This record gives sequence, C-alpha cells and structure tokens, in this order.
Amino acid sequence: MTKALFFDIDGTLVSFKTHRVPDSTIEAIGRAKTAGCLIFISTGRPVQLIDNIGAVEHLIDGYVTTNGAHCFSGDTLLFERTIPREDVKKMWEFSQKIGFSALFVGRNDIYVANKDEKMAAVIENLLNLPKMQDCHDVSGLSGDDIYQISPVVNPQEEAIIMPSLPGCSSCRWSPAFMDVIPKGVDKARGIAAVAGHFGFGIDECMAFGDGGNDIAMLKAVGTGIAMGNSSD
Repeated sequence: MTKALFFDIDGTLVSFKTHRVPDSTIEAIGRAKTAGCLIFISTGRPVQLIDNIGAVEHLIDGYVTTNGAHCFSGDTLLFERTIPREDVKKMWEFSQKIGFSALFVGRNDIYVANKDEKMAAVIENLLNLPKMQDCHDVSGLSGDDIYQISPVVNPQEEAIIMPSLPGCSSCRWSPAFMDVIPKGVDKARGIAAVAGHFGFGIDECMAFGDGGNDIAMLKAVGTGIAMGNSSD
C-alpha cells in the first residue's frame, strides 16, 4: 500500500511553460491527501527558491530539497549533508579560472559567482525566478555551510571539474547547468530519511519525476513514475 507521494517540482509538478501547478494535479493531490497519503516535495531547488507551489503548499507534509542534501518537515530537520569546505573552495577557484557562473546554496543564504547572462537565463527563464539581485556575492560564503553548488557549465566542463571534487557528486536536470552535491547524497537518500522519520518503508512510497536527478529516487521507491517529458 502506498503511504507517501513524492513530487519533483520543475517539469513534473510545475510546467516549464506555465510555471504553475495544473488544476488537475491540484485536485489529484487533494484526493490523495484525503485518502490518507502523505505528500512530499522532492526537488533540486533549495528551500529559498521554492516559490511556485503555492496552490498545493497547504497539502505538503515535508520537503526533500537540494537533491536530498536538506530535508525537513515543518521546523523539524530530518537530514542534512554539506559539501566539504575544501571542495567549495575548489569550485570557487574553477569558477574564476574558467569564468562560469555558479550558485552556492548555503544553510543561511544563496551566493552567486560571476553573475552573467547565462546565469540570468537559468534563474529568470528556466526557473521563473527574477531574483538575481537577491543573491549575495560569493566572497561572503566562507561563514556558511554549503548544501549544493549549481554552476552553469556544459557536460565537457563538468568532466574537467568533477575529478577535483572528491567529496562531491553531480547530477543534471537541465543541459544548462549541473548540480553538485555531497557524495552519497541524492533524492533517494533524502526520501529514505523522510520515510524513517514518519515510520514507513521506502517501498511504500511513490515518486514522480522527469530529470536525470530523479533517476535514483524513481528506482528506489516502490513505484516510480517517469513523466512523459522525462529524459532517458
């Protein structure tokens, strides 16, 4: 019996075209909630950038964010893992050497390195978040713990960067950028932490996703649903 539903946001719960949750999805989630299922978000977005699910927010029991690195329910922290500081430093150095933009997602704030048009396109067009001005300069990140780094790089640049970050792994849900997260962390790890807290098995979960960063959770849960627009 399915006890919990986990939804990716971008491309799954929210359309890239409309940037809103369809009415049919709102109704379906409401019916599942009434039937006794717990409802969770499982996203690559950090909590600071989840602002497009207001239509169903009142139905959500908890969140797996930053691809599993930060998981919580209400004010209760369920799981977190941060990137080793040496790897954060190396990524900053790469951003300066190669010249790419990157978002550094911290426990307390979000920081940006080399703000440029490519980063603006990701933030404003893909994510529908015109908030570049809200990000702090990366020079201030030394006092924060970093959950995730999202550099705007292509797969070839990714192949150059990642061997120098031994404490990290990478995933993609867009060709425009990658998400760098602590090694051993993914959405499946986050879901397992949530399941353990609420007292159900990961095999009693159903998950919905469309991107490369959803593959681990779709394989781990009892029922994984790849959306029609999903990547292989």
